[in-house]
Amino acid sequence: MSASWEPVIGLEIHTQLATRAKIFSGAPTAYGAAPNTQASLIDLGYPGVLPVLNEAAVRMAVKLGLAIGASIARRSILARKNYFYPDLPKGYQISQYELPIVARGAIVIEDAEGHEKRVRITRAHLEEDAGKSIHGIGPFTGVDLNRAGTPLLEIVSEPDLRSPAEAAACMRSIHTLVRYLGISDGNMQEGSFRCDANVSVRRRGEDKLGTRTEIKNLNSFRFVEKAIAFEIERQIDVLEGGGTVVQETRLFDSERGVTRAMRTKEEANDYRYFPDPDLLPIEIDDAFIEAVRNTLPELPDARRRRFVQEYELRPADAAILAQSPALADYFEATARATRAGPRTAANWIIGDLMSFLNRDGLDIERSRIAPKALSALLDRLEDETLSGKIAKDVFEAMWAGEGGADEIIAARGLAQISDPEALGAVVREVVAAHPAQAADYRAGKDKLLGFFVGQVMKATRGQANPQEVNRLLKAELEGQA
Repeated sequence: MSASWEPVIGLEIHTQLATRAKIFSGAPTAYGAAPNTQASLIDLGYPGVLPVLNEAAVRMAVKLGLAIGASIARRSILARKNYFYPDLPKGYQISQYELPIVARGAIVIEDAEGHEKRVRITRAHLEEDAGKSIHGIGPFTGVDLNRAGTPLLEIVSEPDLRSPAEAAACMRSIHTLVRYLGISDGNMQEGSFRCDANVSVRRRGEDKLGTRTEIKNLNSFRFVEKAIAFEIERQIDVLEGGGTVVQETRLFDSERGVTRAMRTKEEANDYRYFPDPDLLPIEIDDAFIEAVRNTLPELPDARRRRFVQEYELRPADAAILAQSPALADYFEATARATRAGPRTAANWIIGDLMSFLNRDGLDIERSRIAPKALSALLDRLEDETLSGKIAKDVFEAMWAGEGGADEIIAARGLAQISDPEALGAVVREVVAAHPAQAADYRAGKDKLLGFFVGQVMKATRGQANPQEVNRLLKAELEGQA
């Protein structure tokens, strides 16, 4: 990116709320049902039907607002947003415009220098989702209306972001937050959490905003970053070539890594917003808000800070472990059950466990090793029953379903050898078998100690206690045995 240009980015994040029923009907919201089996007459906008607001969706919106320190509107309005799509049966979407339920909040992210940055949240408003168009059914496009009427919370940031990395960090932060709050499963593959990015560029030092484009329906953190990076460069090329950036909606082609024009960007007046005559205003009192406040969990930033203070974790490790409530719970359960200490638990979870989860495409909830089982393995490390290398072999066997740590150790005869007499005999044999290397070590080639350690570990099939091996070898080679 040219140093003379500054990107200005704002996000509109669409979060499907985890209600059992849709926002204005009793139709179910379960993912994966056969097409068009979960759309009621209300969702389809049949004449004579009346929508009824789902109170659970209101509670979830208020919960988000309280978590980001926003103002909760005591009175808000549901409006009709008029536009036509094949998967929007009514020809309008019920949303909020002038009076959203949540306004003027903020979240905190890390900028490129690792400093905390406050990103303002303009609003979070309730609305219903549209259906889904399915392209490529021969020459046809199919329309699945199961998703129509699913409750959405649209979270809109101010244009406070200045890089693709900051935009991805903002999206991650909100993704973590909605899962902690339990208001969304955040499943991006299923469309539960997706993002539109508004991007413009301006000369550095200027205050006036450039013409923005909107990139629609980004459903991964990587795509958000790549799409915005491409769009920034595209706009700079247009402006430096003497052209004009057109305000429009664009789509990201993930295979080619480019954005392409979809349609001219609409303004609010194009949607002809007006209050929905079938729905009363949403009125909330202080008692309702306080009842919701009492359900707030420990929030991600607070948990991350507590992990640093209570468990003495490195900030980077605490941030990884606090990125989802399930992962944070797994860590705490392991750390509290093992004698090995929380840092050891953190290292194994971030390293070996997450590596195996990623390899097999599993999330932490489906881990093949429970916290109690992992803590038992770490205890065998702590009491020196296992060496670090053998512990990794035991972990892999546990993952494969061979049993718990103690079962595998007993079945395979993997207990670490720490007895000085038994190890001393092996050390003497190894040194006697390599007289030339022993002479070179005694002549000052200290690095040969590693060679001897390797030979002893080979002779003991990796079961020797490394610290004891080092001690005994030095004593033997330096004539102190």
